[in-house]
Amino acid sequence: MPPTFEDGLTRCAWVTAAPDYRHYHDTEWGMPLGTDTALFERISLEGFQAGLSWLTILRKREAFRAAFAGFDMDRLARFDNTDVERLLQDASIVRHRGKIDAVLNNAHRAIALREEAGSLAAFLWRYAPPETLPTTPVRATCPESVALSKALKSRGWKFVGPTTLYALMQATGMVNDHAADCAYRNAVHAARTAFTRPGAGNAPRPA
Repeated sequence: MPPTFEDGLTRCAWVTAAPDYRHYHDTEWGMPLGTDTALFERISLEGFQAGLSWLTILRKREAFRAAFAGFDMDRLARFDNTDVERLLQDASIVRHRGKIDAVLNNAHRAIALREEAGSLAAFLWRYAPPETLPTTPVRATCPESVALSKALKSRGWKFVGPTTLYALMQATGMVNDHAADCAYRNAVHAARTAFTRPGAGNAPRPA
């Protein structure tokens, strides 16, 4: 059963008492994102999270933004070996060469996808799962995250496994996985209902 906090509100079971984690759950998690930069940031941070806690990444998010040019894909595509070495010396971020290289590689791949699909956001949102109640326990993947992982990997993306991409879907409003009795589920549902999907109507849903 989701926990009830001192404010009397019931939240998802994964939420802790840490104020910044609770604020993230209450104001960001599940709210739909529709811009290329916001989605590229999130997919990059999900990649950095692999093997770590999301709270660790969340507390370093501003440092990541500063280090990675605000996750602007065009600026990142111009990073060179000097930038990589600078990032590896930056103690305010996660200094993992493979993950750093993946962000820079994926910036190039995202630009190519923008040419292919009109925007990175339009491509990613094609794979949004249908609206359902969250499972118990919450699933780690779905058929759409598996399909998206395959599509991105075939285009040269790195650190984009099905679990990472399902976490992306949960965080960016492609699916509403707030618990059925979470106080914030309805707010996310309303935001998703009002949201216009990028590229809506421009491409069929993947099989």
